[in-house]
Amino acid sequence: MKTQSDPFVYAGKHCLVTGCHSGIGRAAAGLLIAAGARVHGLDWRACDLPLAHFTLVDLRDQASIDRAAAGIAGPVDALFNCAGLAPMHPPLDVMKANFIGLRHLTAAVLELMPPGGAIVSVGSNGGAGWRQRLPELLDFIATDSFAAAVRWCEAHAAPRANAYGFSKEALVVWTMQHCAATIARGVRLNCTSPGAVQTPMLEAIEQVTAAEKIDVVAQPIGRRSQAKEQAWALLMLNSTFASYINGVDVPVDGGFIASRTVAADRTGQKTIVD
Repeated sequence: MKTQSDPFVYAGKHCLVTGCHSGIGRAAAGLLIAAGARVHGLDWRACDLPLAHFTLVDLRDQASIDRAAAGIAGPVDALFNCAGLAPMHPPLDVMKANFIGLRHLTAAVLELMPPGGAIVSVGSNGGAGWRQRLPELLDFIATDSFAAAVRWCEAHAAPRANAYGFSKEALVVWTMQHCAATIARGVRLNCTSPGAVQTPMLEAIEQVTAAEKIDVVAQPIGRRSQAKEQAWALLMLNSTFASYINGVDVPVDGGFIASRTVAADRTGQKTIVD
């Protein structure tokens, strides 16, 4: 039964949330707890929310992911991949946290998910340029292990030049490609692409990026989003109310990508978000 605190009916469900220490992950975990879900949080920093379970995990470390996954009790109804690193971290760390480790953990959790389960991952509108290098992204995604993906990154220029953008592009393409395999098991797979979100990550980005450049991404809506606004979209996508939504990337950016796409189509220019 829907209630004001549980509009998507999560009461009693077992939900996993990565990145629950802060930002969008913390907001999602808080909303799920308020809805009555049993929330297992995962992060590399402690979380002070009243979680049912908490596990320290470093998505840059395969052994850490394997240990964390071994401690997750099934069945798991919904996975919220909210953890990630900002662009100023070492490129290989960004690739590991934002895609390679995320994919590795998701594969482990998928084994614990019954039909009717759902997975949603937080990307970024910084990944909107995936069409411009689809063959390269498909080659990267075809790697079949954590170690193989790391070796691929070490051997190619794109992850070193723009690890954040490349990792988010990979997440979008992987979601669209892999959703056929997950839905064959009865589990939906989707992602979102937030625009500017007022979180600790954005505050860190502002230390090395001009505010005017960030504020461009807050158009045409004219403001940055709050973490909870992003979290509600995640809860919707992983709820039974979205039972026929699979393999999509949902821009949660106040219309930024939409307006840029129309403008680019009119001028014949490519739509790429840096």
